Amino acid sequence: MKRDKKVFSWVLYDFGNSAFATTIMAAVLPVFYYDVAAVGLEENLATSYWGYSQSIAVLIVAVLAPILGAISDYSAAKKQFLRFFAFMGIIASILLAFVGEGDYILASILFIIGTIGFTGGNVFYDAFLPEIAKGEDIDKVSSAGFAWGYIGGGLLLLINVLMIINPGWFGLPNVTSASQLSFASVGVWWFIFSLPLLKNIKEETKQQPKREKSYLRIGFSRVATTFKEIRQYKHLLLFLFAFWMYNDGISTIIRMATIYGRDIGIDQNALIIALLITQFVGIPCTFLFGWLATKISAKKALTFSLYVYLGIVILGYFMSSALHFYLLAICVGFVQGGAQSLSRSIYGRMVPANKKAEFFGFYGISSKFAAVFGPFLFGFVGQLTGNSRFGIISLIIFFIIGIVLLKFVDVEKGMRDAENMA
Repeated sequence: MKRDKKVFSWVLYDFGNSAFATTIMAAVLPVFYYDVAAVGLEENLATSYWGYSQSIAVLIVAVLAPILGAISDYSAAKKQFLRFFAFMGIIASILLAFVGEGDYILASILFIIGTIGFTGGNVFYDAFLPEIAKGEDIDKVSSAGFAWGYIGGGLLLLINVLMIINPGWFGLPNVTSASQLSFASVGVWWFIFSLPLLKNIKEETKQQPKREKSYLRIGFSRVATTFKEIRQYKHLLLFLFAFWMYNDGISTIIRMATIYGRDIGIDQNALIIALLITQFVGIPCTFLFGWLATKISAKKALTFSLYVYLGIVILGYFMSSALHFYLLAICVGFVQGGAQSLSRSIYGRMVPANKKAEFFGFYGISSKFAAVFGPFLFGFVGQLTGNSRFGIISLIIFFIIGIVLLKFVDVEKGMRDAENMA
């Protein structure tokens, strides 16, 4: 019963912070950035600047992630770091409500700070997974986290969509003020649903060596050591390379889809509704992939999802109407949660028991560095060619390389390596 309470509290955090991913990362802020914050810029530049903002944010997190993972593992302070980054993201979300016309630099800065809070906090959130879920339960709990994230992020996005489509229902004068209020609502929502985790989940008790150096020096020292140690886990390391590549493509689609749609002329309301469709299609489909993993293996289910993403990128190049965007939104919803949750659980299986936070820090750096290159390539190719369609088709390379590398990963051998070397 006590473990169920911890699992529920852990899942609720995803329920709350996923609002940042839906409303701010994916749906409302990209359109607001294009139409309001970057008003006056050339259309292509607005899309490119958004891509560059994405890359800067995740690059900062990528540099911090392994250091913070090592420090948290040494000090048993995962929850303290989670609280710090969560509050950073919460405050940045609320401050986005004060961004107005032409404030694209302020919007980019607050978005970067918020993304650091969101993704930095998730490094420590993910590190709790092996502590609250044991054995075969890890796939189910990981999938439940993503599924409830879809529900939480989707519910608030639904409210925000209603505000933006009909601002008068909420006593708001226009779409701009409705969008600004939606950013503040993300911060409040995230704060409320982070409270159960902060209250109910505690660090696993372990004896710590006496600290004679600063946490900063310890962090860099542990990172250097982990770089040497992780090379001993062949299949874990190979999986990280595969994850790095295909997750680059996935994260870029999530981050750039809405502003890409706006750039090729799709209506704002249609774009936001499509993202809402993605959320609610993703709820049952994430559970479906958790079930599918028990039938054909997590690796095969993950590989299937990556082939679907290949099709999404190719079809995205030819997209020209709101109907096309709706169809692609359904396809993304079908595989997005499954690919992410199975990646996390496959990695969690191959992590040595005594290096959870440290190695999840490397999982963090993989996903964060992966997210640097995709948006930058998207923005650069779009700016270079003057056409965002060439930006999206460039993502195909990430999925092809990821699929090829994943074929050489043997999860069972990876698990045995973790057991033997723990």
